[in-house]
Amino acid sequence: MADHHPVLRDEVYASCERLMRTGSHSFFAASRVLPKRLRVAATAIYAFCRVADDAVDEMPHGASIDVVMAYLHERLDAIYRDEPFGIDADIAFAGIAHEYNIPRALPQALLDGFQWDASERRYETIDDLHAYAARVAGTVGAMMTLVMGGRSASTVARACELGVAMQLTNIARDVGEDARNKRLYLPRQWLREGGIDPDAWLEDPSASPQLRSVVGRLLDEADRLYRRASCGIAELPPDCRAAIHAASLIYAEIGHQLRRDGL
Repeated sequence: MADHHPVLRDEVYASCERLMRTGSHSFFAASRVLPKRLRVAATAIYAFCRVADDAVDEMPHGASIDVVMAYLHERLDAIYRDEPFGIDADIAFAGIAHEYNIPRALPQALLDGFQWDASERRYETIDDLHAYAARVAGTVGAMMTLVMGGRSASTVARACELGVAMQLTNIARDVGEDARNKRLYLPRQWLREGGIDPDAWLEDPSASPQLRSVVGRLLDEADRLYRRASCGIAELPPDCRAAIHAASLIYAEIGHQLRRDGL
């Protein structure tokens, strides 16, 4: 595999680090606290997730999502054959997937979540939203935990919950931006319980006490998961705990700031 070439390897990982540095300040900040032995793996995981997400978000107008997803699945097949396409993120992730024995089911579920986004799937209940967040974020937490050496079912489950908590925080933060893009991730059941018709609101989105109440409820659920996930951090190798605790605090603080700003 090309990744075994030391010169190419340096170039590949430098490319992936640039993606992370510009794409996620929070992820990049947390990665700096990881032990040096794991930074390359964290960078490779982020880069693969990022370029796969971009392939869906930036697909040409009129292109079929089925064609784009078939292409991503072909790339994933090549990664797990240890014959990645000549894409830096794929080359880097292939090396990490094999070195740390990351089950294909995890990146596969991530791609499923991206497809849900592209197909404008509706999230009726909080359980539906959990299923989405587990795919697009819980999978990342699980992969990171495997890289760190956490292999027990409970440790991986707590990592998945931390990823879900982070995704719920992001959803709460981005309600307005998502609505301007005609996307709605808040549980529709919760909106109706608050007296908001989801489809009518999406046609003319605006802030209201009722909407702020739903956003607060989502942050409550995120906080519950942050607390549950903290038990799993204690099960990680000692030199990894600070970084994951930092990531948890960084993302939870987004929700705390939203509350201070009146939601």
